[in-house]
Amino acid sequence: MMKKTTIAKNLAVLLPGLFLAAGANAQASNDIQVKELATKLANPWGMTFLPDGDLLLTERKGTIRRYSFENGLGEPVANTPAVEAVNQGGMLDVLADPDYASNQTIYFCYSRKGEGGNSSAVAKATLKDNALENVTTLFVAEPLVDNGFHFGCRLAFDADKNLYITLGDRYKYMDEAQNTDNHLGKIVRIRPDGEVPQDNPFIDGEAPEIFTYGHRNVQGLTVHPETGDVWAMEHGPQGGDEVNKLSKGANYGWPVITYGIDYDDSIISEKTKQEGMEQPVIYWDPSIAPSGMAFYDKSAFADWQGDLLVGALKFTHLRRIEMDGDKPGEQHEYLKDRGERIRDVEVGPDGLIYVLTDAPKGKLLQLSPAK
Repeated sequence: MMKKTTIAKNLAVLLPGLFLAAGANAQASNDIQVKELATKLANPWGMTFLPDGDLLLTERKGTIRRYSFENGLGEPVANTPAVEAVNQGGMLDVLADPDYASNQTIYFCYSRKGEGGNSSAVAKATLKDNALENVTTLFVAEPLVDNGFHFGCRLAFDADKNLYITLGDRYKYMDEAQNTDNHLGKIVRIRPDGEVPQDNPFIDGEAPEIFTYGHRNVQGLTVHPETGDVWAMEHGPQGGDEVNKLSKGANYGWPVITYGIDYDDSIISEKTKQEGMEQPVIYWDPSIAPSGMAFYDKSAFADWQGDLLVGALKFTHLRRIEMDGDKPGEQHEYLKDRGERIRDVEVGPDGLIYVLTDAPKGKLLQLSPAK
């Protein structure tokens, strides 16, 4: 039997518009300079800019911290809820409200313990004097399961102030990604108060929050700054990491179709395509373990306009993908010589690029053009 990765590569040649991007195909680049803004962070995971230019960032052990460009890294924010910091779980993404300047509201996604296991949850709170007030749970993924894997947990707002939440299939429960009566392997969409938009595609089902399904473990989420389209990025097993442009109600295939194989080299599915299931805009084989993504839309890196920035955990680099609209082109690697796992990437209001490195003594890095 032909190995799945070979099948995938052959199909990539045959399927127009499908782009196979192996780690070895990207070009190494050194045209940036790096400044370490904060070090010794405990596995930092997510970050968001505030209107005053400060950053909020999370540490997976359960903390949220503020970084000020004048005063440096602050003490942990008080009154954060207890997290289930086990394996891949903990305090994960954080996001400022679109109207933060007037309401000082933030949203955060974290794994929490409950009856029968743990789950991804999203809460909102008011940030005042380095403490959270009025902490309110908006969403809890169901069902709860007893393991520490594939929580997803990226957050993004679209132009209509709908909140998107990425979730994982919780590893052993991969087949549930095709079941639209639960939240495993889904991306959900809610309003800022936790209510369900009435035009959600599965509004009459058991899990009306669902926006898309058939995902494995989505750790990248961003909104295109020009089109307003929501893009997501997920981990495959061995091979099959994907970048997708989301369409309401669409099925992204996992685990019925995949470009990856299991960790023991066994075949998860012989299929890489099926009618009614979406094809990725980009997939990687071998896997780069992508986490964090952002489109570049500023002027500091003048030649990067419209390009997609992606963090790579496995191959320890920041990847830039040249984009012509929705079509990916040449890929470039940065920071690889540092040997640090890139967990998140954000474009700052100053046009510079900010990344978090995932380690027990992780870092907040600022990237600017080389002089």
